Amino acid sequence: MEETRRLLRTVRKVAVLTGAGVSAESGIPTFRGPGGLWRNFRPEELATPEAFARDPRLVWEWYAWRREMIAAARPNAAHLVLARMEEFYPDFTLITQNIDGLHHAAGSRNVVELHGNIWRVRCLREGKIMEHREVPPAQIPPTCACGGVLRPDVVWFGEALPEAELNRAFAAAQACELMLVVGTSGVVQPAASLPYLVRRRGGTVIEVNTECTPISQIATRSFFGPAARVLPELWEGVAV
Repeated sequence: MEETRRLLRTVRKVAVLTGAGVSAESGIPTFRGPGGLWRNFRPEELATPEAFARDPRLVWEWYAWRREMIAAARPNAAHLVLARMEEFYPDFTLITQNIDGLHHAAGSRNVVELHGNIWRVRCLREGKIMEHREVPPAQIPPTCACGGVLRPDVVWFGEALPEAELNRAFAAAQACELMLVVGTSGVVQPAASLPYLVRRRGGTVIEVNTECTPISQIATRSFFGPAARVLPELWEGVAV
């Protein structure tokens, strides 16, 4: 660990990739783990454009339930350490697969949200994107001032990732000296390909996870344990 701390002191261009394992320690269930079920539906049956077209009220009821859980959550020590890293490094990009907004709540600013944000909505009539934080929504499904139905501004199964965010993520992976991969299963594409890109370029990949993942095979170093414990330990004494 001390060798990794020395490395963290010397690099200047850093990218971070985070997944559900970071938010799990704030009490938010992982998408595929226990607690991910709702009314006997699998998330894969609700998080699709087809499900929304078929029954927007049902989909919004699920997102309202998720919002209530997320609204009660607070950033944990892992989120806070990552916010401090952004202050330390001249070139820092945080790429997340999470939609809960906890990185922003912790103080991170240069955040690439690959899968969207549950606190934003998009008008199906105008395409306008706006913040929407009603918990629960006053109307389900909520509507825009123009009368169009609003949908959560998140990426559903079968949808492409937002091009601008994806381009920012790949640009960060191309430029960084070190990528920190935290709390992600390493199987969801295209995010899972980013650490491989860093390694092909000769960069360093540091993994923090509760268990071995496909990323472990190519990581320069892996640390296993809860992110809220391991990240503060790694960062101890780095920013002096």
